[in-house]
Amino acid sequence: MTVTRENTGPDIYQLVTDRIIQAIEAGTPPWQKPWTGGAGFAGFPRRSNGEFYKGINVVILWCIAAENGYRSSYWLTYKQAKAMDAQVRRGEKSAPVVKYGTFEVDDPDSSETVVRPYARGYRVFNADQIDGLPDYFYGADPDEPRDLGTEPNVELDRFFAATGIEIRTTDEPQAFYHLLDDYVHMPPIATFHSANGYYASLAHEMIHATSHKRRLDRDQRFTRKSELAFEELCAEIGSAMLCVSLGLVPDFEQSAAYVESWLRSLKDDKKFIFRAASEAQKATDFLLQAMSDQDVQRAA
Repeated sequence: MTVTRENTGPDIYQLVTDRIIQAIEAGTPPWQKPWTGGAGFAGFPRRSNGEFYKGINVVILWCIAAENGYRSSYWLTYKQAKAMDAQVRRGEKSAPVVKYGTFEVDDPDSSETVVRPYARGYRVFNADQIDGLPDYFYGADPDEPRDLGTEPNVELDRFFAATGIEIRTTDEPQAFYHLLDDYVHMPPIATFHSANGYYASLAHEMIHATSHKRRLDRDQRFTRKSELAFEELCAEIGSAMLCVSLGLVPDFEQSAAYVESWLRSLKDDKKFIFRAASEAQKATDFLLQAMSDQDVQRAA
């Protein structure tokens, strides 16, 4: 039997969870504001080489950026900054991120080599905390979120249609995902104050729709009633990720009951937010990949 061991060094799970709990209790969950105040729009966090962070690292770096008003999307280790002849300013505090990987060990019960996962924490600084980096790390003022008015947007309609998920529109004034019949219901776009609000609400329900057994099967993997808050947390974080990818401002309508349930679950299980962020990332990637696959088919 293979025994899984996780090498976390300091308890990175507890460290990140405590930070998220603090943000939620303050009324500012980081996925509600993946941009910085009036200072601009930081977008998805990036590594020094331009690659995007994923999963829980997106959530925690959004949290740190929002608290400190950082506008740059780039995050570097101290060594990476030094290698570029740049310098972290004295007194600046680093942010924790998580590196996942595997290592091989000899199984004492057999002659086979066993692959085991690990999660290790390390520290990074935002480019706004570092002097001497190339200009592109700081960047120009980012584009403002699109003002779409109240008319449908052809590009966004094409994106959501490419997912293959059925969207039904009636005059019923509710947006929801119907799991049994597998469709998303939306009121007419004309009933929304803005098209951004319509598409942000649609993004939230589309994340829910990825839970179906024909897609990511969250409905079967997370079946306890206590997991209802988990699914809503996935949809909250996932819709923020998807909206940022589409140039939209996320729209949130979570109830106090969900927030209370999230806090209880976070305090009871330090890996709860890690699982939720991971599932949210999978859902976002699933929907974005659908459009990519359609574009490939059209080009073929």
